[in-house]
Amino acid sequence: MQRFRLWDLPTRIFHWALVLCVIASFITVNVGGNAMVWHGRIGVAVVGLLVFRLVWGFAGSTYARFSQFIRGPGAIRDYLQGRWQGEGHNPLGALSVLALLATLILLVATGLFANDDIAFEGPLYALVGKELSDRVVGIHRLIEPLIMLLVFAHLAAIVFYTRVKKQDLVKPMVTGWKAGVGEPAKGGGAIAFCIALAIALLAAYGASGAWLPPAASTPPAASGGNTPAF
Repeated sequence: MQRFRLWDLPTRIFHWALVLCVIASFITVNVGGNAMVWHGRIGVAVVGLLVFRLVWGFAGSTYARFSQFIRGPGAIRDYLQGRWQGEGHNPLGALSVLALLATLILLVATGLFANDDIAFEGPLYALVGKELSDRVVGIHRLIEPLIMLLVFAHLAAIVFYTRVKKQDLVKPMVTGWKAGVGEPAKGGGAIAFCIALAIALLAAYGASGAWLPPAASTPPAASGGNTPAF
């Protein structure tokens, strides 16, 4: 059986790591309590993943590049009318990818400054204070249902392609290979990967708030009674 390389390894690692982070984020926010500490850590990890994907969209291999799958209205019309031919993300699927990335970026960006009025504060909470943080939390909560809707739409598309179009979208994202004849992915070598990884790690470090000065400790209250004078 003929096959060709479709998805490079960094793209596949990003995809499945993001899937795990989204699931873990959903679980931790619903458990609450001490799990919110992990919710914040997961958010920092997602920042790194998203920044990596943005860089990889320009430096990665053929089918990972934005220039390969972002198309105009004409391509979307051709796809809906059955005239589009190509590999990787189709023009309509590309819109779903962009919507997911944009929504996740907004979700983690607001989460970094959020608080839960109990014990959790986002890693960059100290930069904005309570009043602005409360406003950001409102935006964060509005976005949460949207990301779940996009995830379900993504899963529905996978089922549709598997059952109706008889195309397995999951296996190529696991193995990197797609059955059939096609142009193999090129580019996205070791140097490009190291650059993308370094930028992603720097972004995650910035999102973690580790560079912020430690909060000033509250001095202990003075004890009662008279202090003898000398």
